[in-house]
Amino acid sequence: MSAIKARYLLESLILAILIFLLHLAAATMLLLFGVRMVRTGIERAMGPSFKRLVTGAKSNIIQGAFAGTILAIILQSSAATAILATGFAASGLITITMGLAIVLGADLGSALVIQVLSFRPDWLIPILLVIGGWLFLNTQSLTSKQVGRIFLGIAFILLALGMISAASTPIKESEFLPVIASYLESEYVTAFLLGALLTFIMHSSVAAILMFVTFIQLGLLPLSVGISMVLGANLGSALVSLWLTKGMEISARRIPVANLLLRGFGAMLALYAVKKLPITEMLSGFGLGQTLVNAHLLFNLVLLIISLPLIKLVLKPLEKMMPAAISKATKDNLKAASALDKSALDKPTLALASLRREILRMGAIVETMMRPVMELYQSGDSEQIKEIRLMDKGVNASLTAIRRYVSSLDRSKMSKKDNRSARELTDYAINLEIAGDIVTKRLLVLAEKYNQRHLKFSDSGWGELVRMQERIVANMTLAFNVLISQDIESARLLVEEKTEITALERKSRNKHLKRLRQGDEISFESSDIHLETLRALKDFNSQISTLAYSILYRSGQLLETRLVENPNLGDEIEKSK
Repeated sequence: MSAIKARYLLESLILAILIFLLHLAAATMLLLFGVRMVRTGIERAMGPSFKRLVTGAKSNIIQGAFAGTILAIILQSSAATAILATGFAASGLITITMGLAIVLGADLGSALVIQVLSFRPDWLIPILLVIGGWLFLNTQSLTSKQVGRIFLGIAFILLALGMISAASTPIKESEFLPVIASYLESEYVTAFLLGALLTFIMHSSVAAILMFVTFIQLGLLPLSVGISMVLGANLGSALVSLWLTKGMEISARRIPVANLLLRGFGAMLALYAVKKLPITEMLSGFGLGQTLVNAHLLFNLVLLIISLPLIKLVLKPLEKMMPAAISKATKDNLKAASALDKSALDKPTLALASLRREILRMGAIVETMMRPVMELYQSGDSEQIKEIRLMDKGVNASLTAIRRYVSSLDRSKMSKKDNRSARELTDYAINLEIAGDIVTKRLLVLAEKYNQRHLKFSDSGWGELVRMQERIVANMTLAFNVLISQDIESARLLVEEKTEITALERKSRNKHLKRLRQGDEISFESSDIHLETLRALKDFNSQISTLAYSILYRSGQLLETRLVENPNLGDEIEKSK
């Protein structure tokens, strides 16, 4: 009878553990999804401004660290900030030293996010769900939709933390839990490595540490284990950044490697200090969970203060260990041979892939032409303007080659779908060529007039133009991703962005006219150029967005016409009144 009872207890224990792990996995997925929703909502709402925030720090590493802190708070992710900083360093927009300062500041920003979310205002959940859901589902403005996405994400984070609490209740009184807790308390290095592993698997230090804090608040683990796991999470976060930037230029990857060295060594040193010094007692007094959050925040603050003066010392040996790859200038890369493979003319699949690669190359040239446009309004650099006009000749030559290539395809071997794809790709190539003409024949001409006449935009007017251009450059990246992936959701987002750019152009035009009515002399002198620039930017964005329409139309998500079927319908309605 005792054997049957023991077997029953064992089966009950295994079942309880399995149910706990299932609910914990579900809560973790919801937690990760919530963090991702908040991040993507903010990225889509103000993504183009990130470049200005990061690159505006100039050469002051303290300003760089502050920019990284703000960016991590906005993105809810130190890893996402590290990717941005490494990417900007790879493209030469910031120095490696500045990039590392930004990444170090980002970890402090991430710790501040955890500090806020750890308070868990559960009463906000229904409010956030109602407001967020309504904004996301019922508003047309892209910005309003993304605000709704952010609110929903925060609500999901709070719900996930509640699910972790509910899932943990059945095993709270189990006999095996004290054994595991006791083992991790004595083997603090194991707890440290476990925290690093879980953070790397989750790819989010915010989500991982919030989960550890919940475990401590529920009494599932002692505080000392929680601190070991949180310190391990800092190592795991640095490993995530290193992993996610593995495909970038090797010189720029010095940033995540240096961050790993500083953060990893700092975390191990802090782990040793916590075991030898009464640091935990110094941080207590606000509850176990808040003590853990305070320890994480203190670690990142101290690490930032100590590491900033050491940045150059750490990077110096890495320059020898990770030398910069020798590469040609960007404009030389753009002169690369055409991607059109004439040997594939009788192989439709290969020919279309070749055609798509050539359009991507063509698009890269147009993007390179567009990026410095607003800077040229200020500098009026005649040599750079001349180079961009030479690039436009390359775009024209590429379009001519594409037309000839498509006309030479073996139509007998092409299906109806292949013919449609070839036609759509050719149409998009034409639109890219028109976009290039908008840069050279309209925007550059306006930049030259602006400098020749020594005009000035008002501060608000200039800011409107810069933000619009930044958003358009971001839309180009989205458009090229749509070209490769043919993803319907991305195509919808591209169309939504086109609508948003149209709205931005209209709002900026109205604000400009309001400034004129108020007698702003600066706005009056530059009025024509401001309005023409707005229109040119909008037209450029329209050309790069056309690709989305064919994808949405094929999937049945786009109406063929906006006109009503019966043109006399309005008269009939009036008669019936």
